[in-house]
Amino acid sequence: MRKYHALPVALLAALALTACQDGTGTKDEGAAHPDPASATVTATHPAEDGVGGKGTSGTTGGTGTQGTSGATGTQPAKGDKAAKGDKATKGTTATRVSCNGSNTTVTAQPVRRPLNHMLLTVKNTGSKMCDLTYYPVLRFDEMQWVPRPIKDSKPQAVTTLAPGESGYAGVSLSAADGSGEWGTTSHKLTVGFQGRTPNSDGGPSALPTLPAKGVYYDSTLTVTYWLRDMDDALSY
Repeated sequence: MRKYHALPVALLAALALTACQDGTGTKDEGAAHPDPASATVTATHPAEDGVGGKGTSGTTGGTGTQGTSGATGTQPAKGDKAAKGDKATKGTTATRVSCNGSNTTVTAQPVRRPLNHMLLTVKNTGSKMCDLTYYPVLRFDEMQWVPRPIKDSKPQAVTTLAPGESGYAGVSLSAADGSGEWGTTSHKLTVGFQGRTPNSDGGPSALPTLPAKGVYYDSTLTVTYWLRDMDDALSY
């Protein structure tokens, strides 16, 4: 059964910038909190700048990009993996809607390989083509920071799903070498969707079911952009 509710993207976005600035996650078991030293930052959008060499997201406006204009042209390639499997955008923005919790089903499944990864799958269950824009806004339990996106996973064009088609995002849950901090096990996940402009509200969120034992994550938690190919989503 599909579950969804509105995710306060703007609120989580403000806290996302804090997490990206100092590269820390949470110290508490359960709900996660950013480092107190930067908790007063009042930015209104989730930062797409990675830390530790992740770079900037490149989601600026202008026609023909996935930026603030909402146009659906191609973007500069971010490497072979980003381009692989991404098909040309279908239809026009006038005939497509945003993919969100009201017109899709969302599943979250931990995978054996790569280690400490989870796959998000979004299937279009509506009657219209829908766009999966940018990257999913994740919230485990009551965490107060937004996982940063993996810049190199940004596709050349918006991931558009025809009715019945699926899109994917890969989630790197924790550091394989144990270098992550403030690890905790979550039993609830909220997946938020962005609209046609960066960090805007894309509609109802989804609440995919997690395994009964929960999902472990730490301060290195990151997520890919929405992609058309499952293998690409799990290659980061």
